[in-house]
Amino acid sequence: MVSQAKILVFSTEKISDPAIDMAGLLKLHYPPQVYTIAIPCSSGVKPRWILKALENGFDGVFIAADGSDCSYGETCTEKTGAIVGKTHNLMKERGIDPARLKMAALCSVCSESFVKQIRSFNEYLLKSKNS
Repeated sequence: MVSQAKILVFSTEKISDPAIDMAGLLKLHYPPQVYTIAIPCSSGVKPRWILKALENGFDGVFIAADGSDCSYGETCTEKTGAIVGKTHNLMKERGIDPARLKMAALCSVCSESFVKQIRSFNEYLLKSKNS
């Protein structure tokens, strides 16, 4: 039985990444097998990146979107949501559980929210992996 899921997080450099960093500084604990990749805007995530991560050993992918705070435009969350929707369809076609991809908007001070989201996602991934 696996105790932690391996999760890839796409975080945004100016908004969600500081929240994730702050979670560490505040010693808010979340699963140790969480790996982050900082990107300028969550709407720049490519479906092929997500699929590659899932096909190469990651149990789940979490996109920490900017919400309305994105400096690249107010429609960032909608664009990211469309990418997630497209990727969910591709995942279904490949027989991959779409729930292995999750998106949530996080602000720069949402450290506790990030930790809560990741813990919940980890629990889901572990249950689905061990069933």
